[in-house]
Amino acid sequence: MNIAQLTAMRVPHPCRAVCRKGGRIAILLVCLTSFIAPRLLAASPTPAEADKDPVLKAMLDELDRSMSQLQLKGFEKPFFIQYRIEDVEDFETKAAFGASQGSNHTHERVARITVRIGDYKTDSSSQRGDGALQLASLDNDPIALRSALWTGTDQAYKTALSAYAQKQAELKQVQTAPQAADFSKEKPTLSLADPIHLKLDQSAWTERVARDSGIYRTDASVNAGQRDVQYSTTSFHGRAVTTWIVNSEGTIVRKSNSNYQESFGVGTQAADGMHLDRSYVSTGATLSDLDAPESFKKHAVALIASLAELRKAPLVEEEYHGPVLLSSDASADTLRFLLSAGVTATRPKMGTEARTNGAFASSYHARVLPDFIDVVDDPALKTHEGKSLVGAYEVDDEGVPAQPVKLVTAGRLENYLIGRVPVRDFAQSNGHARAGLAGPAQPAIGVMRVTAQNGLSDEALNQKLIALAKDRGLKNVYYVATLAGELTPRLLYKIDADGHRELVRGATLEDLDQRALRSSIEAAGKDLWIANYPGEVPETVLAPALLLDDVTIRRANEKNDKLPFYPPPD
Repeated sequence: MNIAQLTAMRVPHPCRAVCRKGGRIAILLVCLTSFIAPRLLAASPTPAEADKDPVLKAMLDELDRSMSQLQLKGFEKPFFIQYRIEDVEDFETKAAFGASQGSNHTHERVARITVRIGDYKTDSSSQRGDGALQLASLDNDPIALRSALWTGTDQAYKTALSAYAQKQAELKQVQTAPQAADFSKEKPTLSLADPIHLKLDQSAWTERVARDSGIYRTDASVNAGQRDVQYSTTSFHGRAVTTWIVNSEGTIVRKSNSNYQESFGVGTQAADGMHLDRSYVSTGATLSDLDAPESFKKHAVALIASLAELRKAPLVEEEYHGPVLLSSDASADTLRFLLSAGVTATRPKMGTEARTNGAFASSYHARVLPDFIDVVDDPALKTHEGKSLVGAYEVDDEGVPAQPVKLVTAGRLENYLIGRVPVRDFAQSNGHARAGLAGPAQPAIGVMRVTAQNGLSDEALNQKLIALAKDRGLKNVYYVATLAGELTPRLLYKIDADGHRELVRGATLEDLDQRALRSSIEAAGKDLWIANYPGEVPETVLAPALLLDDVTIRRANEKNDKLPFYPPPD
């Protein structure tokens, strides 16, 4: 098939066929030349294939009608419309103390409609996210689908007219002009991945989760302490999402993703009333990525056993200042918490000269990490050491192909993750606009990979930690094995000058912030921990262990609740 044959197809949408207006032929040729001609030998999708998908066909038909007919007399026509429909299948089952608490299976479609008034330089958009939401039919009925889009488009257009007038008035009240355009021009994308469906044995997972939640009383190696367990819960969640995106520039996208997780949590109280909690999560993009039953049970048993150790562990010292070694597991949580939000570029407040928002708003080309650390976000990285990465994707939620972005090179911030809302010095999207279910697309990490030049082994890092203690005349230093919540240690070990480890409890970390990332990291590991975070916007962080020069550890001194007044049932 050649370009001439493709342009002979019936296509009201810029990527579909002969256009009814001469001005749209140029858009069509740009779309075809940029996205089909270079890939003819690779069996790339064609606009004709999009017409075979009943959802895409309905979206394209309604989009073409909206662009040609939508205009309130005396007001502007939209210059841009995007339709995004998400088909979401969810299954969740929960259990506690060895018995099921119930399961829930849902299937729904949600449409998000975006209408922009004005032009690329100044449009009707705001920082809140624009558009209208509508539930869409599940049975692919074209009139039902188009009716939902029509209702949402009408609503979004009326909202955009009001917002555009308000923005024009606000611009007259500020002296400093906007530092970038409101919306970036991007090449049309044609990408058609296969739809995905949630295929799993719901009964088997319900039984497995119930069984796993009772390990604390059925496993011979830990059931002697079952009377100390105050909760034992397990849950399984699976989600499959197919997303369709079309816009008035010619983009046609169908993409899909899935993620699964089984989680286990167990808790008790120490003799002084302190709550002690442990948790474990097995995640993956496919069911086969999850732990096998025996492997999951092994992790659960280890967590239950650790509760007995934590109950006997002494309280951490009241205050400590000095070196702390973060395991690669703890490091991944720390870097996601401190780094990921800072490297996303969002529109600053109107009337300011700021480039973006967040901790690294003014850090472009400045040092944010040691010069031996690099950070790249690469959504195309689907696996690492044989494990799937849930943050991977090919096209973002604005229909822009994902790009690998070198965020930090030799410790200096050289780039931001950005969608189609430009900021100063960054006029184009790099394919990192991502949306939660029915939400607006915002810049977010996909697969953030943090690496260290000449990274050290775990043993070498441990020896370096002990050497720092000896050099400074410290009686002990600390190793953080796991974290919970906002950088709260779950497993914390005090290490003396001879290398002996003692588990302690009741600690909080302080001074672990962006300044510490820039100035306190002494060394990093060579092996990367895979941290998958499913969530509404799935993310993955690959991170090494980090040795920090100076972190404050303090005793939490939180309120301790009374122990139960009588024992649990036999």
